[in-house]
Amino acid sequence: MLFNSLDFAIFLPIVFVLYWFVIGKNLNLQNLLIVIASYIFYGWWDWRFLSLILFSTIIDYSVGVWLSNEKNKLKRKILLWTSILVNLGFLGFFKYYNFFLDNFITAFSFFGAEIQSNSLNIILPVGISFYTFQTLSYTIDVYKRKLEPTKNFIAFSAFVSFFPQLVAGPIERATNLLPQFYKQRKFDYNRAVDGLRQILWGLFKKVVIADNCAKYANIIFDNSSEYSGSTLVLGALFFAFQIYGDFSGYSDIAIGTSRLFGFDLMKNFAFPYFSRDIAEFWRRWHISLSTWFRDYLYIPLGGSRGGTWMKVRNTFIIFIVSGFWHGANWTFIIWGALNALYFLPLLLLNKNRVNTNVVAKGKYLPTLKEFLNIIITFGLTLLAWIFFRAENVSDALNYIKNIFSMSLFTKPDVFPLITISLLLMFTMVEWIQRERAHGLEIKIGRIYFSRPIRWAIYGGIIILIFSFGGSKQEFIYFQF
Repeated sequence: MLFNSLDFAIFLPIVFVLYWFVIGKNLNLQNLLIVIASYIFYGWWDWRFLSLILFSTIIDYSVGVWLSNEKNKLKRKILLWTSILVNLGFLGFFKYYNFFLDNFITAFSFFGAEIQSNSLNIILPVGISFYTFQTLSYTIDVYKRKLEPTKNFIAFSAFVSFFPQLVAGPIERATNLLPQFYKQRKFDYNRAVDGLRQILWGLFKKVVIADNCAKYANIIFDNSSEYSGSTLVLGALFFAFQIYGDFSGYSDIAIGTSRLFGFDLMKNFAFPYFSRDIAEFWRRWHISLSTWFRDYLYIPLGGSRGGTWMKVRNTFIIFIVSGFWHGANWTFIIWGALNALYFLPLLLLNKNRVNTNVVAKGKYLPTLKEFLNIIITFGLTLLAWIFFRAENVSDALNYIKNIFSMSLFTKPDVFPLITISLLLMFTMVEWIQRERAHGLEIKIGRIYFSRPIRWAIYGGIIILIFSFGGSKQEFIYFQF
């Protein structure tokens, strides 16, 4: 079920009314309703894969219970690795089986050995990368004794399958989200209204910004050999805003929807395109995944505590694994490696935590140095996005080669004035709101604008959605 669909527009109010006004204050029934609603939400896409979520839930719940009763270190490790191997086994089969098979055959062919094997027509279950990492966080934290294992199967099932963030995050930690299912929840009008604001802003980012940019990004990337260098730069720019509007829009809708039901999810994007270096970008982009890899991979590998070689090794591991998490294609691995190369100088010079505050905080404009740093960082990100979007490495290299030609200085062949105007307006709003939780948190200090002004802004956003909303498309991160 898509957030930007009529199905969801009907589904959400029904669940909301049942949750608050029919079930009322019964916590167990509220959690049970969330489980049922989440399974309906996911099963709307393909009911067959509900068994994967259920199996993962049963495995990790059981491992958690066994860990609570087990004192033997070896047995505890066996239980932990049972959870890891089962979860990553499912993820590996559905997402990477054909990738490894094809590359295995190619490697042997290089040495003159022909291997006959057929790829499988495997359908990738939506959101498997997200809920797999979410359940793993529970098992690992229970194993490390950072979290008490739950004995409440319904609450745990609700945590695993929570429909607002089930298929594209944020990837919640068990330490943050699971305890919220134990606590009595009361309807909070102001919290719900702010949730609706964030949902509206997320829809705007998705259907107006992302879907319009997708139209032109697809045209340019799919026919890149026919266009000038300036047009290819514009194509990369459109894709950068497509993936940002699409994914951060999903996160906004997920966070806003969760607030309607009394839950707080972690912030997943913090205006990343205003970053002054790559380290800051990765603190602001897909925060839930970046911090997951930091806590469950980078730090256990030694983090930055060792010598230069360990720092370099761990940096490349975390970025390459992050790239591979996104998809079974060498383009994603190169995208990750490229970001590692961007990040390394900052790490080795101990400057990776220089820009931790909001750029130009409390000011209208950045300094010239900040502005140049933002442009350089965005340019490097744009270059990396070309690999992320391209069908294969060859297409990406040809795309970049064609950019750096004399046609770079010609008038673009594709120049959709309305879409570019919307992007400029969107960027301006994001800049003004960069110290806020989201684009529609419209207030001065702690005081919201007057009601007529707020409703005029909401009305304007709704008009833009209906006037300029692109063709309904799936969220881009569903494929990951």
